[in-house]
Amino acid sequence: MGLEAVMIVLDNSESSRNGDYTPSRFEAQADATNIIFQNVVQGNPESSVGLMSMGGKGPEVLVTLTTDQGKILDGLHRTKKNIRGSAHLATGIQVAGLALKHRQNKSQRARIIVFVCSPIEEVESDLVKLAKKMKKTNISVDFVLFGDIDDDNHSKLETFNKEVKGSVEGSYLVVIHPSGKLLSDQLISTPILLGEGAGSGGGGAGGDSGGASTEDFPFGIDPSVDPELALALRMSMEEEKARLEREKKAQEAEAAKANLDTVDEDDANESTSLLNKDGQPSGSGSKKDGDK
Repeated sequence: MGLEAVMIVLDNSESSRNGDYTPSRFEAQADATNIIFQNVVQGNPESSVGLMSMGGKGPEVLVTLTTDQGKILDGLHRTKKNIRGSAHLATGIQVAGLALKHRQNKSQRARIIVFVCSPIEEVESDLVKLAKKMKKTNISVDFVLFGDIDDDNHSKLETFNKEVKGSVEGSYLVVIHPSGKLLSDQLISTPILLGEGAGSGGGGAGGDSGGASTEDFPFGIDPSVDPELALALRMSMEEEKARLEREKKAQEAEAAKANLDTVDEDDANESTSLLNKDGQPSGSGSKKDGDK
């Protein structure tokens, strides 16, 4: 994983009470949120994750960008008591974008992950405008569509996804259907957690995920068959990359220091050669007693 600032947007509308995903749509999101947090922070310790909701009266920032999972857990607990109303998708994405805009570490790649399990009330044209705005500000937007997977919801998110995708990695749309597996288990094998090397998702996950086929997964396994192993392998690879990068920088720093020491030593030798044994510039003809 690269250096990221991720805002996770929960759908805490009335629809999230539904029990078609174990144990409920909201609890499924909460479980998946913890998996995402661990994936992001373990992938790069300088990455951070924030949390917000988009149901009820309007979007609410629950946790600003943090590396403390305890704060994320507290935000999930508070939101569980505030399930109501409908989702405000467009406003939620805008608020998440503002939160990312004010991140302290500007070198972090800005990313929004939105869970959608209720009807999308916004018209498609407004979502297209918002997608173009996110693309212009280099913020990638991932969608996890589950629950209300009708043609209208899928079409709107697919249109948004096509508009927001750019040259940078990210902006995936993953559709996860109800099944005997947990939402988080199915999410593990999608590009949202595995990146470009993942397939379109298995075990009920599908849709426009924006990734390569499972045959392109770099470890010679199908991530949909054993998603936990796939995630562990991906994170191990990223940790090894980070370690090699640190070693490379350390070697470059040592080489630069060695070159600087050599230059200083050469300068000192040159200065010494210009002085005679009395410490005077050579050739100055220092006078002895009695000389006129």
